[in-house]
Amino acid sequence: MKQILVTGGAGFLGSHLCERLIARGDDVVCLDNFFTGNRKNIAHMIDHPYFECIRHDVTFPLYVEVERIFNLACPASPIHYQRDPVQTTKTSVHGAINMLGLAKRVKARILQASTSEVYGDPEVHPQVESYWGRVNPIGIRSCYDEGKRCAETLFFDYWRQHKLDIKVVRIFNTYGPRMHPNDGRVVSNFIVQALQGKDITIYGDGSQTRSFCYVDDLVEAMLRMMETAAGFTGPLNIGNPDEFSMLELAEKILSLTNSRSKLKFEPLPSDDPRQRQPDISLAKEKLDWSPKVRLEDGLKETISYFRGVIR
Repeated sequence: MKQILVTGGAGFLGSHLCERLIARGDDVVCLDNFFTGNRKNIAHMIDHPYFECIRHDVTFPLYVEVERIFNLACPASPIHYQRDPVQTTKTSVHGAINMLGLAKRVKARILQASTSEVYGDPEVHPQVESYWGRVNPIGIRSCYDEGKRCAETLFFDYWRQHKLDIKVVRIFNTYGPRMHPNDGRVVSNFIVQALQGKDITIYGDGSQTRSFCYVDDLVEAMLRMMETAAGFTGPLNIGNPDEFSMLELAEKILSLTNSRSKLKFEPLPSDDPRQRQPDISLAKEKLDWSPKVRLEDGLKETISYFRGVIR
């Protein structure tokens, strides 16, 4: 049994991670300020003897005794992180400083949940970890993109300066049950619109691509990364390399929901990446990992979840 802290533990990814950690017998402290996290995501764990939930904002210091820290705290969808962009940057930067400080004090291993957004609108395809990215530092997405890039900087400076035991993963588009219905991400948007019989909103001409990783695959990779040998820090891409256009995704969801929704085209948002696909060669080598869940199977599970929460 390990004592493990999960920041952002009541969020979409965090709640699935907490669930897996408890299932394998760890003692889990879930930290969340519930800005985007939801108590319903962790309600089934509240009475578990090895689960504890603390309402706390990572922009303030925290004092707990743990052996492992998964730092997931940060709004991750454009609608949520653009609602209060200054706070988003603080969460990434101050949150990283506080969690790194905690890890240093208690000599814990710490994993940073970074993002494929550090690559921006990439000129390299697929994206490899050695690519430095093409990011607008003053755009409407910059609070998230540059906040996560700065967090990575802090992690590697703590590794170099303080010999801290760090792990950094760059998470590509992930989907599954417990996604927020109104988070503005393409999978949840399309499913909710299809189930409600509304027009499916496609930005641009629908030719832009994304790669979608089911949440169970993603969590498995994070768990494996946390337990890799000391000295291997990453950054490491985690995602599904199968690439789909927005039109292909919309057609799959329309078919799986038997929806009669029509496609509606809107202008492309500012700084929206045209292509996004991870090179996961390093994850295959270091983690012996690759995603197992096909998009169609994962979408069926996600649609089933949304049928239960959409009214």
